[in-house]
Amino acid sequence: MNTINRIMETHPLTWRLRNDHEPVWIKEYKEKHGYLGAKIALKNQPNEIIQLIKDSGLKGRGGAGFPTGLKWSLIPNNPKIHTKYLICNADEMEPGTYKDRLLMEKLPHLLIEGMLIASYAIQANNGYIFLRGEYIEAAIHLQKAISEAKKNNLLGQNILNSNFNFNLILHTGAGRYICGEETALLNSLEGYRAIPRNKPPFPANSGLWGKPTCINNVETLCNIPAIVEHGIKWYKNLSLKLSNDSGTKLMGFSGKVKNPGVWELPLGITAREILEDYAQGMKNNYTLKAWQPGGAGTEFLMPEHLDTPMDSVHIRNIGSRLGTALSIAIDHKTNMVSLTKNLEKFFSRESCGWCTPCRDGLPWIVKILKSLEKKEGKKEDIKILKNLCYFIKPGTTFCAHAPSAIGPLKSAMQYFKIEFEEGIKKIIK
Repeated sequence: MNTINRIMETHPLTWRLRNDHEPVWIKEYKEKHGYLGAKIALKNQPNEIIQLIKDSGLKGRGGAGFPTGLKWSLIPNNPKIHTKYLICNADEMEPGTYKDRLLMEKLPHLLIEGMLIASYAIQANNGYIFLRGEYIEAAIHLQKAISEAKKNNLLGQNILNSNFNFNLILHTGAGRYICGEETALLNSLEGYRAIPRNKPPFPANSGLWGKPTCINNVETLCNIPAIVEHGIKWYKNLSLKLSNDSGTKLMGFSGKVKNPGVWELPLGITAREILEDYAQGMKNNYTLKAWQPGGAGTEFLMPEHLDTPMDSVHIRNIGSRLGTALSIAIDHKTNMVSLTKNLEKFFSRESCGWCTPCRDGLPWIVKILKSLEKKEGKKEDIKILKNLCYFIKPGTTFCAHAPSAIGPLKSAMQYFKIEFEEGIKKIIK
């Protein structure tokens, strides 16, 4: 097997990337097996494609990790329902996360092909890419790729003479982190205030404009073409034996590391391997104090956790979440109270304000952390923070925004209790 074929077999997401970092446009994409998966899918029955993705074990790559095939199967298969929607959640705003940006800027046709297959599987004739507004280069590249796909009969009417129609529209958001929550995204796309909706009904039954809607992350959709082309066994064998998940994942490290970046790696690789072999370790004069495995909304872990396999189950078992799998290295010079305050400030600012625990609880946390940072905290502040961690959790808020914000705070207080206690103002007698 030559080098190109070997990389193609082991790196389905990134093997097409160019060495000069230019985007891969449609002519080159087709030369590199582009739209082969779509051609195969269109010759099969939609329910066969759904079952294939189910059996592959692909989970959502946006952070929640919900099984993709199962999500597709929830869309009603009713011939009387003529309008369904497929939406790509490309509102990547998690601090420390930049994986979807790579795919959209460099491999826009991979996303379009993934959406074409997904739309055929659930029989949705209309799709949207809901893109973070600040991703200007991604917007330009995606729009060009959509135009190329239309000219090549890969979007629009009677795609590849299959009698299947699919229209795809690029929509840029106005810049709200809450739009990463899928029902807030739906409200924003409809022109309303970006706030989460009541569930049930779930989007699969009543989503965009009240119609059945499936929402998938960019990286999730980009996995689809290779699974269709190469099959279930191949995809499952991409991950390491210790892993509970299938396939590869875009993972990386940022922070005070020598080589920050993102790489396509097999699920089950350890965080230590990513940090030392790919990110090349911490910069000189810096040591690792803590790390977040999957973005700013995941719980802090310690250096002794680095040998944990990077997958949803193993990371959950040590008290955090895989999230986006873009890890953040915290160096020994960083004050955890200050870092946690910055994170909570972000989450507080990005709250939609719809429910009380989030609207009032997060600013309260920021206020207390500011006092502790200035060494002006009160004795009862630590207890208040612990109480807020207890009361702001899944089931007490309208969506997962505030509980995600609590994760870093709760874990920082667990591992670095002394740093928080040092912020209490000493009363001179």
